[in-house]
Amino acid sequence: MTGNDDLSILSLIAHASIVVQLVLLLLIVVSLMSWYWIFRKGIAIRAARARTTEFEREFWSGGDLGAIYRSASASREMVGPLGRIFEAGYREFAKLRGQNNLDASDIIDGARRAMRATYQRELDDLEAHTAFLASAGSVSPYVGLFGTVWGIMHAFKGLGDVGSATLSQVAPGIAEALVATAIGLFAAIPAVVAYNRFAYDIDRLATRFESFQEEFSNILQRQLK
Repeated sequence: MTGNDDLSILSLIAHASIVVQLVLLLLIVVSLMSWYWIFRKGIAIRAARARTTEFEREFWSGGDLGAIYRSASASREMVGPLGRIFEAGYREFAKLRGQNNLDASDIIDGARRAMRATYQRELDDLEAHTAFLASAGSVSPYVGLFGTVWGIMHAFKGLGDVGSATLSQVAPGIAEALVATAIGLFAAIPAVVAYNRFAYDIDRLATRFESFQEEFSNILQRQLK
């Protein structure tokens, strides 16, 4: 092989030590899983944001709450997280309102608890698997660094049997080791960027959900007067 062939990425991986190859395999698997969840969570969060906007538009258009509730109940999967929060609160409100021995404050508190429980479930669903992206982003560079250190140790150990070392003898071993660091960064950077973006988007959605709960509670309270 020529010098350029010896230093090609595939050739370096093929001639790396078994430990470095295992590290590279682990990083490639982590990178593939990261990209899978980046696409999955990106689609899910975008859909949640769009459906939240659509439900807010319908709710604040001044329609009948009972009609909005029936529509949300009939299509819980399509109505989005905010629609499910509304549906849980209104269902509890209607159930408690039918009980004559409850004060208005007890009815509103029950509706708020129902909305809060649904709100937490919706947030948990939106945040699912984002912890994996955070872990991949923080751990992958260190895993790659471990592969690099091991590869360099392996390269120098091989040079110990040689009387005199030249650059052409040292370069392939060092290059093999540095591939691990490069792939570690390749796995980490997209995961970190995606995690930060998703955390920001989820936080904004959570703020909208909380604001809606307060506004809807005030509307229900006025209906009891």
